[in-house]
Amino acid sequence: MAKGKKPKQTKGKTITLKMAQNCVELSLDGKRCLDLSLKEISTVPKCIQKLCEMDELNLSRNLIRKVPNFIDDFIRVQVLDLHSNYLEELPVTIGRLQNLLVLNLCNNRLTSLPNELGLLKKLHTLNLGINQLDALPGSIGALKELRHIGLSDNKFTRVPGCLSRLNKLERVNLDRNPLLAEQTPGQESLVISERLYLVKESFLCEDCRSNIQTDRKKLEDFQKNGP
Repeated sequence: MAKGKKPKQTKGKTITLKMAQNCVELSLDGKRCLDLSLKEISTVPKCIQKLCEMDELNLSRNLIRKVPNFIDDFIRVQVLDLHSNYLEELPVTIGRLQNLLVLNLCNNRLTSLPNELGLLKKLHTLNLGINQLDALPGSIGALKELRHIGLSDNKFTRVPGCLSRLNKLERVNLDRNPLLAEQTPGQESLVISERLYLVKESFLCEDCRSNIQTDRKKLEDFQKNGP
């Protein structure tokens, strides 16, 4: 390579409307899915705006760095899969996808999320694993239908407080986060969580609930009376 010249950036492939139309799949229950996964695209093709009447949109495993504002044209979409791209942020227009049930943003480069995610009132699954998040917007607490949230492999040092407002939440995956564990008053130690799942107590068997209640009583007695 000649001196002074920068290496060329790899350009993503181009998707035409006809190519996109050939990627529309119809499920047995009549739902339409536009599957553009593994297409080596670096930008979301503008032409797919003409295919916005989809129930599912799969843009996973590409080279996409930005979700375009026109994503809100897909007002009917129930499943949006963007995992394994290079996303660093999300547009606020994503909050207009009022029919969204599943949002997969796993394996990207997200460092923060827009407050508008809290507008996705029907959302029941949100996967944010393998990103660079250390906090969630408080608006996540408004997702009253949320059942599952994946937060593994991020930078969380504490369990996000907004999750406590989600009454229907069944499972939280916080694997491999640098969670802070309290040792003595005023002191904290860093613990890399290899495996940490939070589940609602009502989903546990009777023996598990009994063990938890016993451990909780021991902890309360220890905190009250000391060793």
